[in-house]
Amino acid sequence: MLESIRKMWRIPDLRNKILYTLGMLLLFRLVGVIPAPGVDAAKVLSSKASDLPLLQLVNVMTGSNFANMTIMAMGITPYINASIIMQLLTIAIPALERMQKDEEGGREKIARITRYVTVGLAAVQAIGLVSSMGFIKSGWYNYALVGISMAGGSALAMWIGERITEKGVGNGISMLIMAGILSNLFNGIVAGFTNASANGTSSGWLNLLVIAVMFLIMVIVVTFVDMGERRIPLQIAKQVKGRRVYGGQNTHMSLKVCSVGVLPLIFAYSFLAFPGTLIQLIGGTKSGAYIWWATHMSTGSVGYMIISALLIMAFTFFYSSISFDPKQQAEQLTMQGAVIPGQRGKNIRGYLQTTVNRLNLFSALFLAILAAVPTILTSGLNTQVPFAASSILIAVSVSLETIRAIRAEMSIRGIDSNLDNAGFM
Repeated sequence: MLESIRKMWRIPDLRNKILYTLGMLLLFRLVGVIPAPGVDAAKVLSSKASDLPLLQLVNVMTGSNFANMTIMAMGITPYINASIIMQLLTIAIPALERMQKDEEGGREKIARITRYVTVGLAAVQAIGLVSSMGFIKSGWYNYALVGISMAGGSALAMWIGERITEKGVGNGISMLIMAGILSNLFNGIVAGFTNASANGTSSGWLNLLVIAVMFLIMVIVVTFVDMGERRIPLQIAKQVKGRRVYGGQNTHMSLKVCSVGVLPLIFAYSFLAFPGTLIQLIGGTKSGAYIWWATHMSTGSVGYMIISALLIMAFTFFYSSISFDPKQQAEQLTMQGAVIPGQRGKNIRGYLQTTVNRLNLFSALFLAILAAVPTILTSGLNTQVPFAASSILIAVSVSLETIRAIRAEMSIRGIDSNLDNAGFM
């Protein structure tokens, strides 16, 4: 491992890319300490409004910038929402679908539209969320200041992410999300040690040890599943074009075991958190509706775990259906002259659909179980767990993606022959 790092660091271009990435991440974190204008700082310090269920996810994704009400309070979440919206609209609107397939300028146009939607969403979300918590000072101009400053922060975060993707290592947007998650994880670890020391009993340190062991186990399992793939054998028929012969080889098509990633978890968490947050904001914590919700649908309750598992499974199949089209894939294989051994014609589409459904079922069950582990730990140990399933998934997937990007850079230069032996994944 150390030898691999030395080899990596000796490459000037790669070293500069890594330093550039670290510098942009540092800029992202430094800008995140600037308080947003128009926000009542006294109310922010004395309030626990960021503990609302719907806002906890936002706070995790932004690295506590939302809790501190900085100009980076919205972070990169508006860009993620805008990307999801554009992805769904691309399927629903034929004009956008044609634009997406136009590799020359269509994708760039969609990317430009996504940026505009990101800024608009950031402004609307910022004003809506901050005003609902009563943090905005009186006066219409303060509302404008909050919307403009936080939308500007999201635009800056989006720009930093794009620059990392272009000039750095790995996917910039993913790196920013991981930076926020790791920041929250570090704060949680510090808080855990502080509480264990203040408790002064062996039970506090035992709980901390159990959480650490479960965290390591979850990281190992997630890494194993994230790297897993289903390889479908392919036979490419020979094609004679002029004097050249193409094809005539055996290859395979790889399908990730968990291709949906973390999106089903985020969708399920947001869907479940919205009713409780809305009830709390409208009726308060003393209303009958809130008491019923807190009793039967609080985090750790049986109802919450059952419904969250069902939502995760539903969103897994839904997102897979819009990201992978067996019919289109079968048509592409036919155009390439590739066949799956034992499958012909329409059977190829059915075979792909069956295979994807089986992978989706495994992914759905895996994500549901993974999401339940932190909840069970919190209830069983009666202490706050400083990580969530979505955090681990994002951190592991981004880390593996970054490692693959570094390996690709080294492979281009022909110096990765001993990476596996050196322990570099």
